[in-house]
Amino acid sequence: QVQLVESGGGLVQAGGSLRLSCAASGRAFSNYVMAWFRQAPGKGREFVAGISWSGGRTDYADSVKGRFTISRDNAKITVYLQMNNLKPEDTAVYYCAAKSGIILTTGYDYWGQGTQVTVSS
Repeated sequence: QVQLVESGGGLVQAGGSLRLSCAASGRAFSNYVMAWFRQAPGKGREFVAGISWSGGRTDYADSVKGRFTISRDNAKITVYLQMNNLKPEDTAVYYCAAKSGIILTTGYDYWGQGTQVTVSS
């Protein structure tokens, strides 16, 4: 079992930056693929970024490539999402998720409660 708690969301102007954190607890965090998803009002949940258990491989949605960076610190059992050059369309609730195996856009077993990110124009 893995428990995930996100933090770092807030209100920022377009062009600004935020860093989200996801603190994990439970067993074998370092064995899990970690990912960030988001859900905007009236839309489905979408994959944003994923990182392998070692941190050696990452994957991003096309909409955030070059602006967002996912990283992890297995010693601190935390995963991060650095978001730069934010746009109003990035406004959403951001969720941290975990799964075993490889980075995929679906099939995650554990989820956090979400943190709100609002980007004003």
